[in-house]
Amino acid sequence: MDDAIRAFMTFLTVERGASPETVRSYTSDLRQFRSFLLAQRLVGDPADPAAVQAEAARAYLHWLDRRGEKSTSLARKLACLRSFYRYLTRTGRVKRNPVEDLRTPKRPKHLPRVLTKDDADALMAFPNRATPASLRDRALLETLYSTGARVSELVSLSLGDLHASEGVVRLQGKGKKERIVPIGDLAVEAIRTYRESLRPSGAGPQRSAPVFLNHRGGRLTARSVARIVARYSGRLAGGSVSPHTLRHSFATHLLDEGADLRAIQEMLGHASLSTTQKYTHVATDQLLAVYDKAHPRAGRAPGERTVKDGKR
Repeated sequence: MDDAIRAFMTFLTVERGASPETVRSYTSDLRQFRSFLLAQRLVGDPADPAAVQAEAARAYLHWLDRRGEKSTSLARKLACLRSFYRYLTRTGRVKRNPVEDLRTPKRPKHLPRVLTKDDADALMAFPNRATPASLRDRALLETLYSTGARVSELVSLSLGDLHASEGVVRLQGKGKKERIVPIGDLAVEAIRTYRESLRPSGAGPQRSAPVFLNHRGGRLTARSVARIVARYSGRLAGGSVSPHTLRHSFATHLLDEGADLRAIQEMLGHASLSTTQKYTHVATDQLLAVYDKAHPRAGRAPGERTVKDGKR
């Protein structure tokens, strides 16, 4: 099992171009599955992935459910097992995928949190000191909100990816797929100011150098970005948010201003338009909340409306 897990992680990293976060998450999930098999003694040889049957995988999911795992976590761990056994089947390590017919737990439908435009403006203004760290944080927030970049795309951003004169930036998304997205003047100016605060005498940095640096001069990590966003957004009335909230806000605010849904899909790097369409629900919900609160003839309390089968 350990050899199979290592081979699968190599496959994800080298051939699929999976992010370090994905590899780390899948490794943890598969090791947890192996530990469960060893503890429960549900298969003759837990070290052999070919010995696992559907009943053992089903028992694992039931065990996770009894522990109180969220449905999203259950779905992710089942997806991990499916990918793992598809790989083992293709490479001939096992003859049959034991989780092929297991159903994914239903995920609760919820809309992503989105900042109001006023809150987004306030968040950008919170880093207001003239220190390199504060200037970096301002540039980082502006870039997330201006481009809709994933946090993994932001931390992998290098100076050569910025094309300020053209007003665009090159992002490397999932599976190492690259896309060109616009970047606003305020974000470009914030990056320029930050980088000038770091500029040493002599030759400038190479194009491969990271845009956003940690205090040791290395590339920022996704966790560091999450902490930075949480620290500043914690000052907002609604509490702290994640970097992904800025991505949601980017898409929703563009939609509010009349941007085409397919253009937003391209900028976000979504493979399917259905993934982008959730922002139409967010925008409509916000509009209805304002209407219900402000219109004297709305006739119902804010939040009373529900979405069902795409109709209201």
